[in-house]
Amino acid sequence: MSQRKELNMKAIRVNSPGNIEIAEVAKPELTHENEVLIKIKAAGICGSDIHIYHGTSPVATYPRIIGHEIVGEIVEVGAKVQDLKIGDHVTVDPVVSCGACYPCSLGRPNVCTSLKVRGVHLDGGFREYIAAESSSVYKISPDLPWEAAALVEPYSIAAQVLARGEIEARDIVLILGAGPIGLIILQAVKKTGARAIITDILEERLDMAKQMGADVIVNSSKQDLREIVMKETNGVGVTVVVEAVGLPKLLEDGVQLACPAARVVVLGFTETPSQLAQLYITKNELDIRGSRLNAHRFPQVIEWFNKGEVNPEKLISHTFPYTEIEKALHLIETEPQKVCKAVLLFQQ
Repeated sequence: MSQRKELNMKAIRVNSPGNIEIAEVAKPELTHENEVLIKIKAAGICGSDIHIYHGTSPVATYPRIIGHEIVGEIVEVGAKVQDLKIGDHVTVDPVVSCGACYPCSLGRPNVCTSLKVRGVHLDGGFREYIAAESSSVYKISPDLPWEAAALVEPYSIAAQVLARGEIEARDIVLILGAGPIGLIILQAVKKTGARAIITDILEERLDMAKQMGADVIVNSSKQDLREIVMKETNGVGVTVVVEAVGLPKLLEDGVQLACPAARVVVLGFTETPSQLAQLYITKNELDIRGSRLNAHRFPQVIEWFNKGEVNPEKLISHTFPYTEIEKALHLIETEPQKVCKAVLLFQQ
């Protein structure tokens, strides 16, 4: 029995769409001298994990151990690892790139031509242990609670949006969607000094957005978004639009609410086409930019966390033992007004 426990571990695995289980799998071993073995302590549940569970992710492969918002403690280090040691609290960048293709040469490994993402194309972190290359592992402060530290990865999404949108203090930013990522982007936007307008259809999320510093909140199911945006911008439109939901109609609306020379940053991953009129794009010379994952943003975000410049704890509405993954998914899907960010705990 003791040998089985030593060689195996528990993992949350989606075998096929709709088929999720807590499986017993082999505990990873270090296969390269530059790897570390991490005992997972906490992991955030992302919308992409839910899409993989339902089979609506256009990029995931099966069977798959999901999870990419992870944090833990190093329990073993490879012989060539220099800057990390046993006992360090760490987080893991899920981006795995080749380092040699055209996007990688531009410093954009997040869109590497052979991109692999932990929890999507490679087994992720909803398990008791994970092995990872030390170059993808970043130390975090031991003073950070595990639950909060698990949110470093989603904040790296926000850091990427800031870079892709070239957001600065003089901007007026319209964030379409006040879900967890929208609220995280809001916090990042407010760090720059920019004004932020955020919209959603759930009053609970808009209340949170107001508490997090949103200058204007709009319930788009009850209020006229265009009217409010034009009032707030003297009839010109916003300088940056962030579409953080993945609905084609919202992208269409965002393009029409952008001022000349504005940037439109798109996070949605839907394959459903948008009906974008070229007129708005060409007449206003808009920049429409995708934003995916992150390009080396972990050090920046960890600095935000260490300095207390963002408030991840405010987003965490629920924690669950990892063994209750199905209960957590059910709550997220059936009562979204009650759930902002749910975190799984792997502590023993």
